Amino acid sequence: MQMPKIMYGTAWKKSDTSQFVKLALNNGFKGIDTACQPKHYYEPGVGDALENFNREEIFLQTKFTSINGQDPKNCPYDRNLPLEEQIVTSFETSLKNLRTHYIDSLILHGPLKNHKENMVLWRQFEKFAERKQVRMLGVSNFYDVDEFIHLYEDAVIKPQVIQNRFYSGTNYDKEIRQFCKENRIIYQSFWTLTANPHILENVNVRKAAEKRGVPATSLFFAYLSETGIVPLTGTKNVQHMKDDLSAMELILTDEEMSIFRRLVG
Repeated sequence: MQMPKIMYGTAWKKSDTSQFVKLALNNGFKGIDTACQPKHYYEPGVGDALENFNREEIFLQTKFTSINGQDPKNCPYDRNLPLEEQIVTSFETSLKNLRTHYIDSLILHGPLKNHKENMVLWRQFEKFAERKQVRMLGVSNFYDVDEFIHLYEDAVIKPQVIQNRFYSGTNYDKEIRQFCKENRIIYQSFWTLTANPHILENVNVRKAAEKRGVPATSLFFAYLSETGIVPLTGTKNVQHMKDDLSAMELILTDEEMSIFRRLVG
């Protein structure tokens, strides 16, 4: 199962997670993003939703979240364990929650204290991959290109995915995206719509969308897809789900691409 062009994000859905994941899958989504982080994700709800679907047809991505990103009152592992054991416990919890024996993509939710700790974690990730328990490895919330390249260079099994917030505050990760392009790394975007109202409200984007008869969000997602970015969407609206999926089939004109290049690059 290859990574789909668009992923369905499950953050902040709590007890409604199963309901919305089923809705997304029934409407055509093939990729689900979650995390072993009860603070923001309800991973067992994803497992519940997957029960009546063919696992081999679903691209499943989850994350290891360090202590700093966990709710100390509801952490999926003992914070007093050595880092390697925290990672193993978290991963085993994810397999149990998701009712699966393998993960398509396992991601580090954010950089650890330093490069040394990042590499301790990465060596454990590589063991999962060597055992065929994980098919792809990646990172998230890495905004320092040098930090990301350092990890990449020291990794035996190279990261194939990076998932970052996509917004102007990081200059849309232009340096990181260039590195990804040169090294065949998939760049996933989150906070894609929420952080970019100025793009969706741009007069030229709106005119192009009206001419097409599609939402501005569809054109934006189509642009990202054509540039090799895999966007995440966490919409709870069925029509928006359909629009987001349909956007992956749009082929933009040179003029439409130019509009977005001027806004994003």
